[in-house]
Amino acid sequence: MKGESAFPRYLEYKDSGIEWLGELPATWDIMPLKRIASLKSGESINSDSIEDTGEYAVYGGNGLRGYTSRYTHDGIYPLVGRQGALCGNVNYSVGKFWASEHAVVVSPTRRLNTYWLGELLRAMNLNQYSIAAAQPGLSVEAVSNLFVPTPPLPEQQAIASFLDRETAKIDTVIEKQQRLIALLTEKRQAVISHAVTKGLDPNAQMKDSGIEWLGMVPEHWEVTRLGYYATVENGTTPSRDNPEYWFDGDVPWLSSAEVNQYVVTEASEYITEAALKACSLRLLPNESLIVGMIGEGKTRGMSALLKIEATINQNLAGIIPRQSVRSDYLHYAFQTAYLYLREAGRGGNQAAMNCEILRAMMSPIPPIGEQTAIATFLTTETARIDTLIAKANQSIELMKERRSALISAAVTGKIDVRQVA
Repeated sequence: MKGESAFPRYLEYKDSGIEWLGELPATWDIMPLKRIASLKSGESINSDSIEDTGEYAVYGGNGLRGYTSRYTHDGIYPLVGRQGALCGNVNYSVGKFWASEHAVVVSPTRRLNTYWLGELLRAMNLNQYSIAAAQPGLSVEAVSNLFVPTPPLPEQQAIASFLDRETAKIDTVIEKQQRLIALLTEKRQAVISHAVTKGLDPNAQMKDSGIEWLGMVPEHWEVTRLGYYATVENGTTPSRDNPEYWFDGDVPWLSSAEVNQYVVTEASEYITEAALKACSLRLLPNESLIVGMIGEGKTRGMSALLKIEATINQNLAGIIPRQSVRSDYLHYAFQTAYLYLREAGRGGNQAAMNCEILRAMMSPIPPIGEQTAIATFLTTETARIDTLIAKANQSIELMKERRSALISAAVTGKIDVRQVA
């Protein structure tokens, strides 16, 4: 994959008069988008009419939503997301399909290369033309009036062919990095689970724990309820209507979203000392754990290790280990028990756990010396794997930036791809 500087430029340019475009090849036209294509939202469809399988694809604002038995369009069209945080993103449809009201169908009104048109729209960063509201929405009228560069049809086809090939190479690299991240994430979890449930001594005598998620554990380990070696409690939310509880507070207060930090070093909200006293909130000590107790998303069952003193809301459980248990070891044990905890909290209208379920959770407790060894080993191993994951993510971001830059350079004529296409 060559850099932009590796491709030649056109021999002659002209000023487009448009800030985002800058100079254009001298032979290209510039005109409002509405002169070469019409933009129209799709038709509303009830979610009950969308199935996992079916005859015709249903496209929404973020691509394929499912399938239905009818269609609204037939052909190859660029589709632009109309609503939500991803409004302005570009997808393609081929054949007979249903375009929902959340997708803007872009229909050429003259002979154009459809893929060139879609990539031009992608390079225009259409999200910036969304109308600010509770649910951001794309201003179709504003986009239709934007001036766009329009090369002759043979050059459109050359640009489309070039981008199809080059972006495919970049996408292949991205997919390989994503697969690597998935494998590393799986390995990370496997390393944690094995150390927490089997220990570090491969020659240790084993026994059946009698617990499905634990399986066999070293014979000399205890397997006992969390409530025997840790205090489990939850918190509350001071009234938002009382400014004395929130204004100029300096006591860290955590909501369930904080479990995504993995290690909590700061709070996003703070309450006052008055709220701490009036609402009977407990200030959890440093090295406690918090566990998400509610929700259908990934939060329920997730845990984080506190590196600060903090209070919590009613959707979190605070776990304060006694001296016989290391909090970092227990944190790894909770990561191993994640799927078990999610199932334990399933039930009712909204999946939720409670402190009693957590207190009753059975967990392996090695001698304190082994806990220290396991925690030290896992800290080193997970840090090594996390570094590899971070590098892979960085590579993906660089490839995405490279992809966007190449598309922009090609559709705006900053590089001449006619010979390499």
